[in-house]
Amino acid sequence: MAIEDDIFAQPKKKPEHEIGQPLDTLSVGELAERIELLRAEIERLEAARTAKAASAAAAAAFFKT
Repeated sequence: MAIEDDIFAQPKKKPEHEIGQPLDTLSVGELAERIELLRAEIERLEAARTAKAASAAAAAAFFKT
């Protein structure tokens, strides 16, 4: 039956972090996972900001001439 339990088990959810959530219930490992998750999100946000800034600069240069 253990194999069937593995087959029908719910997939593990990725760790999610909600800004302001209590941290006292998280283990050291869970905190490390959250930190990595947030660092990846910061990198994604910075890349989006850079792309938008480049797009805005290109549009400004196009309409300036």
